[in-house]
Amino acid sequence: MGDLWPVPEVLAYLAGDWRVERVVRDLGGGDEGRFTGTTSFETLDGGGLLHHESGTFVWRGEPRRAERTLRFLPGAAPGTADVRFADGRPFHDLDLTSGRHIADHPCSADLYRGEFTVTDENHWRTVWRVGGPAKDLLLVTDYERQVRLRLAISSESCCT
Repeated sequence: MGDLWPVPEVLAYLAGDWRVERVVRDLGGGDEGRFTGTTSFETLDGGGLLHHESGTFVWRGEPRRAERTLRFLPGAAPGTADVRFADGRPFHDLDLTSGRHIADHPCSADLYRGEFTVTDENHWRTVWRVGGPAKDLLLVTDYERQVRLRLAISSESCCT
């Protein structure tokens, strides 16, 4: 990934569909898994975005269907987001106005530390380091915007 790309309004930037590729490494045990799929950010009534990720996660050679849902709500500062789990519990804040953000999420005795970077209008990455007595993981996820092609057909070129 190259230079950082500032995002003045994170919810507007994320809206739409993204192709997702994630590598999950168990740093303690040495296993490595891969997730491939899509993430859709759709407008929520009342503001914010509903994030739905779905795809296939391959771990130890076994493919499994995987999905998750998050809520990206308007944050405390303009252009930022408050990320929550589907049930409303807080996950982390997100401020990409500089093109980079670090967020922490304590989970029982483990700590999730996420680094978010944006490199251009169609690519961003998250790197989560998960450490504690129960986990020692590194999750690297690359997102690429899925651009929908629109085909314009004029009445002059049709049916002649």
